Formats: sequence, structure tokens, C-alpha cells
Amino acid sequence: MSPALTSLIACLAAYLLGSVSFAVLSAKLFKLADPRTYGSGNPGATNVLRTGNKKAALFTLLGDALKGTVAVLLAKALELPEQTIGLVALAVFLGHLYPVFLKFKGGKGVATAAGVLLALAPLVGVATLATWIVTAYLSRYSSLAAIVAALLAPAYAMLFDGADGYTGVVLAMSLALIAKHFANIQRLLAGQETKIGAGKKA
Repeated sequence: MSPALTSLIACLAAYLLGSVSFAVLSAKLFKLADPRTYGSGNPGATNVLRTGNKKAALFTLLGDALKGTVAVLLAKALELPEQTIGLVALAVFLGHLYPVFLKFKGGKGVATAAGVLLALAPLVGVATLATWIVTAYLSRYSSLAAIVAALLAPAYAMLFDGADGYTGVVLAMSLALIAKHFANIQRLLAGQETKIGAGKKA
């Protein structure tokens, strides 16, 4: 099998894995309303948490993060070229943002991005995750934490050893994640953004 074909198959498999929405799966598993029908309408852990079901939210968070981690670790285990590993990381992330199974209307990619970064460049992943946690704790805004973490992630990629080869991938993911949060940015500026844990139960 040619390297180009191997890379294409790996990226396609990663995209399909990324397209699996654990928010929708958790809704079915825990017998909740479809997360696209309440709150922000976003199929992600923060919106699932608005149901008041913390187990469902945790299942969503871990599932969305692990699919990013698994895709990258498998690519590394198969000893694919560094460029292909970077493309696989981007493919699984884009699969979450634009899932074929949900008519290309997916989540905002925070958990999946974290999972990807932890596997792609662990130091970058830890620093980015720590930034999200600190910002979320201080502000109580999940969206603000995601935006701040996305803004700093490319800097972390350039700073830490071993991440230089993936800086372009990290930058692309950061820009896509910020773009997905455009509506949140508008609400933050207007003082209308919902804080973590707030919202009516579904």
C-alpha cells in the first residue's frame, strides 16, 4: 500500500471516529433529551450538564476526549509519518466539529482538542488543559476558558520541545475552535453568556 493511500485511509478513519457524538450517545444511554434540542443546542459536555445529569456530562466529556487521544495514539503506534499523524489529529478534530453522522453540525471541539493535544504533544496538552481549568474556575465561563486556552495553545506548541512539528496543526485547531465560539464571544461581550452549571433542566 502506498504511503499516500495509507495516509488517506488513516485520515478517513480518524474523521469517522471524530464524527461519533458522545453527547448524542449519552442522551440515549441516560434517557435524556437530544442535546441539540435545549440550552445552546451544542452536542457537547457543557450543554449535557444543563440537564443536571453529571454522569451523562462526564460520559460525554471523556468520550469526546478519548476519541481524539485514541486516533493519535493509534497513528503513532502504527509508526505513521509525523505529517500523517498531524493530519490524523486534525481529521479527528474536524470530525467532531463537522460530523457526517449529524449532517455536519457538531460540537465545538474543546474536549476532543484536549484529547488530541494530550496524545500529540503531552506537555502542550497539559499546559492547555491547565489554562482551561484555571480560566473556567476563575470566570465560571466554559466558553471563555476554551477561547483563552485556544489562543495560548499555539504558543505552548512553539515553547515546548517535541511539539514544533505539530505547531501548524495546533494553530489550525485553535483557529477552528475560536471560530466555533463566535456566538459565545458575542454573548460574552454582551454579558449574556451562561455560566457553568447554569440553565434549566431538559
